[in-house]
Amino acid sequence: MTSFAPDSIVLNRKLPLWYQVSQSLRASILGRSAADPLRLPTEEQLAGHYGVSVLTMRQALKELEDEGLITRYRRRGTFIEPTARRGAPVRLLGSVDAIVAQQSGMVTELLSHGPAPVPADVAEHFPDLAEVAAYHRLRGDEKTGEPTNHARNYVRPELAAVIDPQDLVRWPMTKVLRDVVGADIGRITDTVEARLADPETARLLRVPLLSPILHYTGVTYDSGNRPLDVAVIQYRGDRFSFTVTLDAH
Repeated sequence: MTSFAPDSIVLNRKLPLWYQVSQSLRASILGRSAADPLRLPTEEQLAGHYGVSVLTMRQALKELEDEGLITRYRRRGTFIEPTARRGAPVRLLGSVDAIVAQQSGMVTELLSHGPAPVPADVAEHFPDLAEVAAYHRLRGDEKTGEPTNHARNYVRPELAAVIDPQDLVRWPMTKVLRDVVGADIGRITDTVEARLADPETARLLRVPLLSPILHYTGVTYDSGNRPLDVAVIQYRGDRFSFTVTLDAH
C-alpha cells in the first residue's frame, strides 16, 4: 500500500524536536489533497525522513493522535483520519511550521491579487516602498463551505514576481515564501486583538455587522530583520482560539 508523503523541514535545535516534527506533519496532513493515501509511513521511516530518533517520532505521533488527526493500529500501522480537521488550538512555541500548521487545512479562494499602494496600516513595515503586491483570500471549512476568515497579504514586489498565485490556493503564504520562493525567513511576529466586524468582513464571513472577530497581524522578517510579508487576517470569533506556550527554560 502506498504511504502518505509528508513535507520535509529543517529542524531548529532551540525548540523541542518532537514539537517541530508534529507541527510539520500536522501541516502536511491538513494540507493534503483528497487523492493522497491515508496510511502513514512506519515510525522508523518517518524518523529517518525527519532525521530524529524513533522515540522522538513516537512522541510527535502521540501529539497528533491526541488531537484526533491520526489513528494507530497495532500491526496495521498509522492512518490519517479521513475527516481530520483542526480541533484543538495550535500551541505556538516559535516554530515557522506551527504558523503553517495553523493556516493549513481549509478551502481557499483567491479573491484578488496584484500591485497596490502600500496601505497606511502596514506602511511602517515598508518604509522603502511605495507599492507592494497584495493578495486577498477567503478561507472556509472544507466540509461545510462556511467562511472562517479572510486574509490580506502584502508582499515585497521582488518576491511576488516569483509567486504563482495558484500556489496560494493550495498553501499558506508562509509555506510558499519558505518552500517555493526560498525566502530567508528569520522570524515572524504575531499580534492578535479583538475587534468588531466592519461591513466588508461581515459580508465575507457571513456574520452580523459589529460581531466580535479576531484581528491578526503577522509580520514575516528575513534574517536581516527586513519585513518580507505582512498578513492581516480577520477570523470569525466563534471559530478560532489561539494558545501560546512560553518555555521558561
